[in-house]
Amino acid sequence: MLRRWWKPVWRTELFTVILCEPRETFASGWGHQHLPLDRRLPDDLIAESFGDPWCGVLALAHDPRIDDMGLLAALQSPAFYVGAMGSKQTSESRRERLASLGLDEAALRRLRAPIGINLPSKTPAEIAISVVADLIEARHHLRTTHEQCSLPLGR
Repeated sequence: MLRRWWKPVWRTELFTVILCEPRETFASGWGHQHLPLDRRLPDDLIAESFGDPWCGVLALAHDPRIDDMGLLAALQSPAFYVGAMGSKQTSESRRERLASLGLDEAALRRLRAPIGINLPSKTPAEIAISVVADLIEARHHLRTTHEQCSLPLGR
C-alpha cells in the first residue's frame, strides 16, 4: 500500500532511488522501469554502492532478516540518512538487536526510527510524506553543516 504513495517521489529529481529487494516473492513482476530494482542483499548493496555521505538508506521491508543487516551496514557507512519503518516498540527491539550485533550508541543514535517526521497518523500517504520531509530536512542539514544528522534515542 505504501508503495503507491512513493511513486511521486520516485519520479521527481529530488532523490535518485534504488529499490533493493532480494526476495523473489516481492521482486517478481516488478513493473516500474523508472525505478531500478536491485536483487542483492541490502548489506551487499550498501557496502558496494553507498560509500559517500550523500547516500540515504531506508529500511522498509518489515523483515528483520532483510532490514537488520542492511541497517548494520548503513549505520557503519557515511550515509547522511539511515531510517527504518516500524512502530516505537518495533524500533526499540531493532535497536536492541543492532546493539547485540556490536553497534555502539553513537551509531544507534543515527538510526531514524520510527522513520519520518513525528506525525500522529498511520495512513500510507501521510507516512510517505513524513519520510520525504525527514529526508529533505536531513539533506538540508548536511548541506548547511556538512554533518550527519543524529537524534537522541526515543525521539
